[in-house]
Amino acid sequence: MKLTHRQIEVFRAVMNTGNVTQAAQALHTSQPTVSRELARLEQVLQMNLFDRVRGRLRPTARALALLEEVQRSYLGLERIAAAARSLREFAQGRLSIACLPALAHGLLPLAVQRFAAEHPQVGVSITPQESPLLEEWLTEQRFDLGLCERIHAPAATSTSTLLQADEVGVLPDGHPLLAKRVLKPKDFAGQPFVSFAPADPYRELVDALFEREGVQRRLAVETASAASVCALVRQGLGVAIVNPLTAMELAGAGVQVRPLSFSIPFAVTLVLPQLRPASPLREAFVAALQQAAGSLQARLRQLSKR
Repeated sequence: MKLTHRQIEVFRAVMNTGNVTQAAQALHTSQPTVSRELARLEQVLQMNLFDRVRGRLRPTARALALLEEVQRSYLGLERIAAAARSLREFAQGRLSIACLPALAHGLLPLAVQRFAAEHPQVGVSITPQESPLLEEWLTEQRFDLGLCERIHAPAATSTSTLLQADEVGVLPDGHPLLAKRVLKPKDFAGQPFVSFAPADPYRELVDALFEREGVQRRLAVETASAASVCALVRQGLGVAIVNPLTAMELAGAGVQVRPLSFSIPFAVTLVLPQLRPASPLREAFVAALQQAAGSLQARLRQLSKR
């Protein structure tokens, strides 16, 4: 005789209800059937799980220990059942998104807000990651979609441009350069400057531009992310040039934004996996992304007209 799921189900019902009568009601069966299955379970396990005292069942220490293991097993089954319900309904599905850290707070929050208004029961998981690991994950089809800055598609993906703009200048409150509507390269001469790390592609572009213009800055502090650059600028440690999405998101909290007279291009690329089955929710989220990108693009145009 082998252990069966029915025997475990009966055992769990008896332990949870405290008696055979209520267990039979919970299982929509008869009391004799419950008693018979318990007896078979004890026979299979070759140990007593209950002491029979005046017609009542009293669980032994072994029964209590076995119940802990059974409950863990049922918890796993309940999670699987909940996941299956979500997949069946898809109104409570989940989208997984990988992106550069700058896009996790400069574009995606607005897109998620728009998407959630139409799909309030859908979960959205956002995983920020730097290149080149981001592109590696997208190639491996780990996510429903991705956002990066590269032009060429990672392997096994397709790409499209979501937003195009230029880098902008960021300054702390009260800085003399705020008197200027547009910042020129010479305006940065002698200014304490908060830079990205030396190997960062944007750091290389900015350094090359100022070198061509013959402008010497005071390279005060280096850091790894646009958000960190803006935080340092807010503390008055210098001026900086960052992507427009992060700048617009953090503007007004001790950080002021100014357009530049020169162009350092910035683009956001939408990446879709080609081998991963497309979620029915992906198209709706892409539409929300496009709307959010359009709104941000309009704000950037207004900034340049001030």
